[in-house]
Amino acid sequence: MRKISLLVAVLLLPLVLLAKTTTIYHTSDTHGFFYPKKGQGGFAALASVLNKGPKNYLLLDSGDFANGTIETKTSKGIKAIKLMNAVGYDASTIGNHEFDFYDKALAPMLEEAQFAILAANFFEADTLKRPAHILPYKIFNRNGVKVAVIGLANRFPTRDTKKYTFTKPLDALEQVLPEIEAQHPNIVVAIVHDSLKDDKHGTQPYVGEIGKKYSGRVHVVFGGHAHKIVQNEKINDVLFVESGCYVQNVSKVTVTTDDKTGKFVKAESQLIPLIVKETGEDKKIAALAETLREPGVDEVVGEAEETLAKSAPVASHKDTQLDNWVADLGKEYSGAEIFIHNKGGTRVPMQAGPVTKRDLIDIHPFDNKIVQVTVSGRFLKKFVKTNLVPRNLFAYSGLAATYKLNKKGKVKDLHIWVNNRPIENRRKYVIATNAFIADGGAEGFLFKKIPASQKKPLGEKTIRDLLEDGLRKYSPVTPPATGRIVEL
Repeated sequence: MRKISLLVAVLLLPLVLLAKTTTIYHTSDTHGFFYPKKGQGGFAALASVLNKGPKNYLLLDSGDFANGTIETKTSKGIKAIKLMNAVGYDASTIGNHEFDFYDKALAPMLEEAQFAILAANFFEADTLKRPAHILPYKIFNRNGVKVAVIGLANRFPTRDTKKYTFTKPLDALEQVLPEIEAQHPNIVVAIVHDSLKDDKHGTQPYVGEIGKKYSGRVHVVFGGHAHKIVQNEKINDVLFVESGCYVQNVSKVTVTTDDKTGKFVKAESQLIPLIVKETGEDKKIAALAETLREPGVDEVVGEAEETLAKSAPVASHKDTQLDNWVADLGKEYSGAEIFIHNKGGTRVPMQAGPVTKRDLIDIHPFDNKIVQVTVSGRFLKKFVKTNLVPRNLFAYSGLAATYKLNKKGKVKDLHIWVNNRPIENRRKYVIATNAFIADGGAEGFLFKKIPASQKKPLGEKTIRDLLEDGLRKYSPVTPPATGRIVEL
């Protein structure tokens, strides 16, 4: 038996020797979360994982690094770039939140970056040339393996841009691939700020089409934007990877190439949770992160008796505790009949225990003020119905609804009540929401139909101010009940 085993091992040895592996690490939607939360995450933990792994790796990011915490907000993204430089990122693409501080803030971030910013579909609006410090792709050499990395930026920035313009991602990919292929890379990967699993509006973006149209020409697609985790999912032979958000995890992708021919063989991914007790922290990165810490934001402003969750405790309930609490505070402040809160604006749960100003910034990093609008019952019905599937995008105070889905997944039997009375199509309702939604931003697009003259700003308070006021007034805060939006 030993002779047979030895013979098999000898026969397999050439196959093992002919295989070469390349390691690629990936993050996305880091949003300025420099430090661990509840013992998990942070750039120091990420650096520690990199230190202990294979050498000569690539470290890639899929964008949305510029905003999300007080450190990124006050530095207009520069502090995030400083940390990414120190950790040793090789390349990133551009996410929608890279525009949170408008056009003028993008160029300084690009200049600060010591890693490649890749966006094949991103141009100056007036010249149709690529902006300074932007490349469509870059080819890296790792242990004799040529890895081509293509970037595809998100086309829907959070702030309207006049200086820049975007082309369709697949058109840009089609255009640059022949140029890349002429350089004979062994591996071709794409970093995109879009998701294979984006269920926000029920329409999937282009990401999966890369697997359908470019199998054999693109080998790995690293996605983001939807804050999803995707591992070892393939369309044809194209591997799709998404790594979540807030530097809570890192994906490690091992790509195998034939050592003799250089051809791609396979790619596999592994999610590594950045649990500090297990990963440790790189001391230099931890020290740098501390120098970037914003002073005065770790003051405790109140307490949550229990965690205010961002997920519904009952499957049929399509509202959440934290979002309902935000809506209740907005209704109380505005005096409106209904307050509408976009659930995407609150990023993380409010954890039980002491709550600091930093926690509130992490929960709601945007500076949106409150706006009052008068709308018809017919508008409200359309607004609620439009935003219910595939997942409910809004929380309401003063409004409740029940509905069913038909066999095609469309809303039917929708019933709406405003302050316990059935909604009336012709009646006018005074509502309030944040300025981003009132201006028609993202999922609030229906508000674009309402003239600006009918939108009344309500003071200087932001959503985050309302959260702080609510904590000081009602601490310890208890979670409000869910069940305002129910699928029957």
